[in-house]
Amino acid sequence: MREKINKKPEKIAFPPVYHIDRREIAAVVAVLKKGPLSGFVGEVGQWFFGGPVVRRFERAFARKFRVKHAVSYNSATTALHGAVAALGVGPGDEVIVPPYTMSASATAVLMNGAVPIFADIEAGTFCLDPKSVEKKITKRTKAVMMVNLFGQTGDMGALLRLARKHKLGVIEDNAQSAGAKWRGRYTGTIGDVGVFSFNVHKQIQAGEGGVLVTNDKKLALRAQLARNHGESVVRDMPGYAGGPIFGSNYRMTEITAAIAEVQLGKLDFLNRKRIALADRLTKKLRGIPGLALPHIPKGNTHVYYSYMLKVDEQELGISRAALVKALQKRGFPIGAGYERPLYLLPLFQKRQAFNKTHFPFDYQGMRQDYSRGSCPVTERMHYRELVGTDVCQHPYTAAHVDAFAAALREEIAAANKK
Repeated sequence: MREKINKKPEKIAFPPVYHIDRREIAAVVAVLKKGPLSGFVGEVGQWFFGGPVVRRFERAFARKFRVKHAVSYNSATTALHGAVAALGVGPGDEVIVPPYTMSASATAVLMNGAVPIFADIEAGTFCLDPKSVEKKITKRTKAVMMVNLFGQTGDMGALLRLARKHKLGVIEDNAQSAGAKWRGRYTGTIGDVGVFSFNVHKQIQAGEGGVLVTNDKKLALRAQLARNHGESVVRDMPGYAGGPIFGSNYRMTEITAAIAEVQLGKLDFLNRKRIALADRLTKKLRGIPGLALPHIPKGNTHVYYSYMLKVDEQELGISRAALVKALQKRGFPIGAGYERPLYLLPLFQKRQAFNKTHFPFDYQGMRQDYSRGSCPVTERMHYRELVGTDVCQHPYTAAHVDAFAAALREEIAAANKK
């Protein structure tokens, strides 16, 4: 294999991914002029559920995604904790999660005193592999979390069948896939609870913020209690019989809700543009030996949070590292792999989450396999094959996509010259 890198590093400008305009500014100014900046109060009553803009945004979100309940949070991370709490997960329980995701998908489980168990991913969608999940189910398993990664979901049908068979709760971490669909239904709305994100690099952004959605009234109330110091109000909450719970300050501000509400109205446009650019890029890259293009299972709609490729270095004629380095040098947004497999983090290798104890990892004799090699597909994707680019995001254009495709072909050709 020859790895001569093209010596012509022409650069192309990639402006920041930012789509805030006068509409968001006007919405924020309206809140600043009228107030309040936050409408939450940690006591039973109207204001326990937030201010007028927060509640209006929640109603709009529920309508958009065709769910009965939308519960806003100050981040998707805290919303994931709320999802775990809503399902009543606690010490002695296990929740099956993928290791190829942002750490919050797993630490949300630890925050409620339960233990994450890692199942491997599919090599096509990079989402949970139901076959691996089935092998990890024990008498302690309380729930499973499908992370809809990079803009689409995985084999949700098989996962739902497993969940029904074993009476497991289903959480969807939909932070990267707002607007994607599975068999005509929005991802994030298919499980018992789903979580969306408005972090600065998501499809729609409000700086921070998240929403938990569900069609279950009891789960929605528990999520609201987890969001706003629920331990202080359950005694006076009319008709509450959902069991013990305590909460924190996971409340969304009126300003964040104002921005998120405007951004929600832009979601379809932004996704249509991503899909169009991704389709264009796929056509430009088709036919390159050693380069596997995105796999979209039948029934899935992909919204391309990231455009992911798989490389076969031998067939491609250039190493993944050399290809990525060359394209980065030319100014293109591209990277190798994604997040390091979570079970290799010190937190899990040492099994220490709380000071010097090993709780909850050793609670009631619990044991976990966090060894290297325990999820081989994940490790192969991360360390050898996966490459991702954000070239399909707004405000990028067909010209950016075409330049990226041309540069990639040039670098491969240059590496294979004799």
